[in-house]
Amino acid sequence: MRGLYSSKTKIRNQIFTEVARFAYEGGDYSKFENLPYEIIPGEISTYRESIFLERAIVGERLRLAMGLPLLPVSKQAPISTGVEESMIDEKVYDPPLINIIKFACHKCAEKRVVVTDGCQGCLEHPCTEVCPKGAISIVHGKSHIDDEKCIKCGKCQGACPYNAIIKQERPCAAACGMKAIHSDEYGRADIDYNKCVSCGMCLVSCPFSAIVDKSQIFQTIMAINSGTPVYAAVAPAIAGQFKGLPSNKIRNAFKALGFTDVVEVAVGADLCTVEEAKDFMEEVPEKQPFMATSCCPAWSVMAKKTFPDIAPYISMALTPMVLTGRLTKQHYPDCRVVFIGPCAAKKLEASRRSIRSDIDFVLTFEEVAGMFAAKEVDFNAVEVDEKPLSFSSADGRGFAVSGGVAKAVVNAIHKLDPEREVKVANAQGLDECVKLLRMAKAGKYNGYLLEGMACPGGCVAGAGTINNPDKSAMEVLKSKKESCFEGAVDTPFIDRLSTLENMYNEFDKMKEI
Repeated sequence: MRGLYSSKTKIRNQIFTEVARFAYEGGDYSKFENLPYEIIPGEISTYRESIFLERAIVGERLRLAMGLPLLPVSKQAPISTGVEESMIDEKVYDPPLINIIKFACHKCAEKRVVVTDGCQGCLEHPCTEVCPKGAISIVHGKSHIDDEKCIKCGKCQGACPYNAIIKQERPCAAACGMKAIHSDEYGRADIDYNKCVSCGMCLVSCPFSAIVDKSQIFQTIMAINSGTPVYAAVAPAIAGQFKGLPSNKIRNAFKALGFTDVVEVAVGADLCTVEEAKDFMEEVPEKQPFMATSCCPAWSVMAKKTFPDIAPYISMALTPMVLTGRLTKQHYPDCRVVFIGPCAAKKLEASRRSIRSDIDFVLTFEEVAGMFAAKEVDFNAVEVDEKPLSFSSADGRGFAVSGGVAKAVVNAIHKLDPEREVKVANAQGLDECVKLLRMAKAGKYNGYLLEGMACPGGCVAGAGTINNPDKSAMEVLKSKKESCFEGAVDTPFIDRLSTLENMYNEFDKMKEI
């Protein structure tokens, strides 16, 4: 749970910190084998039934944080197996991005209805009366559910006057809007990668921290250590993510990590807004019934997988991340660009062949927090920078919250054509996004601009965020007030848009998911 410091948060932070320290210090890479003992010291387990199990899980998490695959459970091998392959300053994510450490999985029940101790054994027992399958009986004065008869309809739950009956579902499966998680032969969670869009909501929801995504912390630091100029492209959702780090210290704080400078992805959001506004004005409704925004990769991949016949109605505008990367490399051709944001799916987007030259690495805020810890950066000691991060609009920074993308595009359309009416529909969370597109396919949203966000609440609730999403949304609103101007069409970089769009052949981008 974002915004809550728990044992899960603590271990994740320790993993990222140790990998970052490992990269910054360099030297003897054989020390990798010792890291589980440094993270889980002593002889007595703290979180699970065995300290050996705890260390084994930490070992696999360390491998994934290095960008390495999980080791087969059935074969004996040191956790450093293949680690040399990740000790480089450039590495594309190898699929799968989202992984389940099987022996960390709690084997949660997929779905079940449970009578709790709150049952009062009441005279009316409405639960037995409403059950359509006769699955509930009274045993020793309490309601009892026969799991073989129960169809999980939940009628008994709604009928109980004491709220003593609850419906449970595996947390990761409940969070997955793509219905990509099921049980394997041993009852452990398993991912159907044909359905998965790498949104990371399962990762956030698993209370046992059995689901983990791969990282490029080590490779990013290796690139920094190489002397190559490395620019941090920070997403708008950065507002309020690092406690004690105000916006006027962000640049110098990232320089303390070794980055050459910071660029703001809200600049790319402005360019994306202008492009989508023009596309909508030209295409809807003359050439297509509606248009969907493109900036959320999990949303757009979901649409292409689930509704391939309406995939062409998703805007072909490049995402803010890609536009920012291209703009940065246009200024500094020999640099590396690291996208730093809230999103696990951005890691998958950056690994596409057509985008690898624009964005070299993707890190989440949570991973960067490990870098700050490894370098022992004291935010109080960081100097204030009087210069703004960049010249971005308030609308561009608003991309971080649900509804913000559509609002920015509508504002741009009204600026370009004040008489144009634009109808908008938006959804947050992939299950709601699926419903939105299903209705659009049925013709319910003809003439509309559709916005989809895979994470409930928008980017501020992404899998790689640190702060509470509601608090983050408020911080984004504050950052909008600090912007240089209000609307995206006023961006000083608008003349670069056609150049950035045509720098590469976009045919491959259309083919790839």
